[in-house]
Amino acid sequence: MSINTSVLVTGGAGYIGSHMSFALTDKGERVVVLDDLSTGVRAQVSTGATFIEGKVGDAALVRRIIRDYQVESVIHFAGSIVVPESVAEPLRYYANNTLASHALIETCVQEGVRHFIFSSTAAVYSADAAQPLSETAPKLPISPYARSKLMTEWMLEDTARASEFKYIALRYFNVAGADPKGRTGQSTPRATHLIKRAAQAALGRIPYLEILGTDYPTRDGTGVRDYIHVSDLIDAHVLALEALRAGGDSDCFNCGYGRGTSVREVVGEMERITGRPLPVREGPRRPGDPPMLVADSTKLQNRLGWRPRHDDLADIVRSALAWERRFNT
Repeated sequence: MSINTSVLVTGGAGYIGSHMSFALTDKGERVVVLDDLSTGVRAQVSTGATFIEGKVGDAALVRRIIRDYQVESVIHFAGSIVVPESVAEPLRYYANNTLASHALIETCVQEGVRHFIFSSTAAVYSADAAQPLSETAPKLPISPYARSKLMTEWMLEDTARASEFKYIALRYFNVAGADPKGRTGQSTPRATHLIKRAAQAALGRIPYLEILGTDYPTRDGTGVRDYIHVSDLIDAHVLALEALRAGGDSDCFNCGYGRGTSVREVVGEMERITGRPLPVREGPRRPGDPPMLVADSTKLQNRLGWRPRHDDLADIVRSALAWERRFNT
C-alpha cells in the first residue's frame, strides 16, 4: 500500500461500516466513506475518514472518488438488509443490492481497483444444509435479500476469472454488539436485529420484544443463530484486506463462532445481565427466516489467521446495552 492510496468504504456510516471506518483509521489508513445516509448516521463515521454523501450505483461519482483519492481497495457494505422487507419489495432489493453492486464492480474494474471485499450473508445457504455450515454447503437462498447477495458473489467470481481483479466475500452470521470504546454501534432506524431490540426493550425504549416464531424445529422452538461481535467481524475484514494486498487469491469465508444461540436464550442472557424480566410477546415467523444458521469458520481461522476476541454472548449483550444507553441519552 502506498501512503497516498485510499480504501473506499461504501455504506461506511452504517452499523458495520462505521466500525470499519474506525478500525482502518486506527491503523493509519487513508479512508473515504461513501454513504447515502438512507439508514446510516453521519456522526458515527470516524473523524479521520473523508465522508462523501452519495450512492454506490452512481458510476460517475464513484469514478471521481477513485481517481481523486487514489482508491486501491474497496470494502462494500452498502445495501438493504431486512429479510421480510425484501420478500415484500423484491425489486427494490435487487436494485439496491445487485444492480448497485454491478455498477460499483464495473467502475472498479474500469479504474484499475484490484482489491474488493464484499459484505455477504449466511442466508445464501440452503435451510436444509447440515449445521454448522461450511463454505461448500449447498446454496439455496430463500429470500430476495439473500438471492441479491448470492448474485453479487457470482458477479465477483466471474469478474475475477476474467481480469486481474481479486475479491473476498465474507458471509456474515448474526452480527451484534458495539465498539468497545463506545464510538459507534447499531443505530439504524427501525432496526430489526434481535440483540439491539432486546436492549431497547430492557431499557424501556420499546414496549416489548417480539419473539417471531416459536414453532421452529429447534431445541426450544425459536430460531437459532450464531451471534458474532461486530469487532471480531471487523477483524476479519482487516485480515481479508491484508491477504489481498499480499497477493492472495479470491475466496469466500464464513464469519461466526460455530455456536448457535436461540432467541429465548438471548432473552435469558439479557435478563441475567439486567437483573429483571424482559417484556416479550410471541408472534408468527417472519417470511424468509430459516430455523437455524451456525457457522463453521475453520477456513477463516486457518487461511487468514482469524482469532476472535469477543467470543462470549455476555460480552456481546453488555456492549449492546452500553451503546443503547449512550445512544439514547
